[in-house]
Amino acid sequence: MNEQLTHFDKDGHAIMVDVTEKQETSREAVAKGYIRVSADTMTAILEGTAKKGDVLGVARVAGIMAAKRTSDLIPLCHPLPLGTVRVDFSCDVEHLTVHCACTAKVTGQTGVEMEALTGVSVALLTVYDMCKAIDKKMEIGGIHLARKSGGKSGLFINDSDGGAVHA
Repeated sequence: MNEQLTHFDKDGHAIMVDVTEKQETSREAVAKGYIRVSADTMTAILEGTAKKGDVLGVARVAGIMAAKRTSDLIPLCHPLPLGTVRVDFSCDVEHLTVHCACTAKVTGQTGVEMEALTGVSVALLTVYDMCKAIDKKMEIGGIHLARKSGGKSGLFINDSDGGAVHA
């Protein structure tokens, strides 16, 4: 597949893609990732005993806030009037892993993949921040676009997900 790079003009200069002629459609994106933690950290998260408070509650709000600010963080991203952002967590106690999924929706002229990816990234970073006093060896990984719908390219499903997030 020969995809053109859309964020560069004919002279190779970075540009913001012109979406003014694109049709508004309903768009949705889901991004997923995880953080591996120690047994003590998992216990603190599940029992609500982390010194900084409700880890997943704060991380959920941080992910939502980050998705809303994506265009301030990622150069050339369009600011979007998000209809909703949802951040969900599930804890795999056996494998000491906290899974996260961020779903972003908009009716607009461009997709919300970056908003979903930013949301899941910041949510997981917030888990790290809130638990680093317990465990500095936590490892964030697997951040990827799991699904997107809407727009010219239609439905995309990332089959490499492996069902890691149960959100």
